[in-house]
Amino acid sequence: MVSFSYTAADEEKSRGVRRMKTLATSLLLAVAVIYALATWAENAGWGAWTGYVAAAAEAGMVGALADWFAVTALFRHPLGLPIPHTAIIPTKKDQLGASLGQFVGENFLSADVVRGRLAALGIGARLGGWLADPAHADRVTAEASTALRGALTVLRDADVQAVVGEAITRRAEAAEIAPGLGKTLEKIVSDGAHRRAVDLVCTRAHDWLVTHGESVMDAVQGGAPGWTPRFVDKRIGERVYKELLRFVTEMRDMPGHPARGAIDRFLTDFAADLQADTDTRARVERLKSELLARPEVQDIIASAWSSIRNLIIAAAEDDRSQLRLRARASLISLGKRLSTDARLQSKVEGWAEDAAAYVVTTYRGEITSLITDTVAGWDATQTSKKIEANIGRDLQFIRINGTVVGALAGLLIYTVSHGVGG
Repeated sequence: MVSFSYTAADEEKSRGVRRMKTLATSLLLAVAVIYALATWAENAGWGAWTGYVAAAAEAGMVGALADWFAVTALFRHPLGLPIPHTAIIPTKKDQLGASLGQFVGENFLSADVVRGRLAALGIGARLGGWLADPAHADRVTAEASTALRGALTVLRDADVQAVVGEAITRRAEAAEIAPGLGKTLEKIVSDGAHRRAVDLVCTRAHDWLVTHGESVMDAVQGGAPGWTPRFVDKRIGERVYKELLRFVTEMRDMPGHPARGAIDRFLTDFAADLQADTDTRARVERLKSELLARPEVQDIIASAWSSIRNLIIAAAEDDRSQLRLRARASLISLGKRLSTDARLQSKVEGWAEDAAAYVVTTYRGEITSLITDTVAGWDATQTSKKIEANIGRDLQFIRINGTVVGALAGLLIYTVSHGVGG
């Protein structure tokens, strides 16, 4: 069974208890000696005062013995005799634990008590004032960063990557992207933002044709019929190349070129089809599904977690990172609002009260059983020994007080009885 840990401090307290026991017992012996001497003196005719002393000493002995019995009965059987209702703590330990658990549950773990206590604390204003202090905001930010790093370190990359990949894939498959793409493309075309892309393509196409002219002419000549003369194929290749170069050059240099207008009309029509044409939208969805199913895409999605985790860990470790600076600023701002905004304070206090009330009403049995089960698991002898070490010294004062009060009560009774009788 589980027992209290009996420490060196407990042993020191036990020595104090033993000293008080010696004092209380010495006082009992003292009144016993006084009683014997007073009785002898009374019988020897020393005077009426001896009767008062004997009565006080006799009552003091009775009080001392009664309180010795009561105190001793808490921890053991007096004189080792199995008297009923003695050794209360060792024998009634489990019942005491159950009673303590029930007492705590009824008087502390009730929703009304918890709500009243939290309402009196003014948690919202206190929390606001605490968070508004930059030093406290730094402390909270540092602790949160440490917890975040620990959580990210404990998580297994493979598990998180699988979850992230599945979540992204499921979300992408569930959402139709064609209408959104159509609206975006329509906005780009209407703003003319696509023209820079057309300019870039025309420029690169022109530069490529200039650099690879021979390759273009060879390709044209290679596609000519075998029965045509070679010089004719060459002339045709040169002509095709020059026309192609002229077309690309004009398209590059002329913003109003007809081909550019054709591109604008094509993109406008395509944007409309993406939003309204069922066949176009279905083809885009099939293409999306095919892309998502490719291993390369899945690897990219899964590897996103590693990059995100490394970024978060680096930001959490750097006390000057934007993540921590923004978190700190947000905490300070929240603290200032909580300090002055009565409505926000009321909300926070309501949340705290609701949460605490839910915990104590839902888990009251588990909390009280913790007390009951813990006490039940203690070793009876060791438990009694430790409790006596901690409260036994005060209990010995009960014996001393019992001796003194008993003596005074006995003296008073003796005095009254003789006064009435006299």
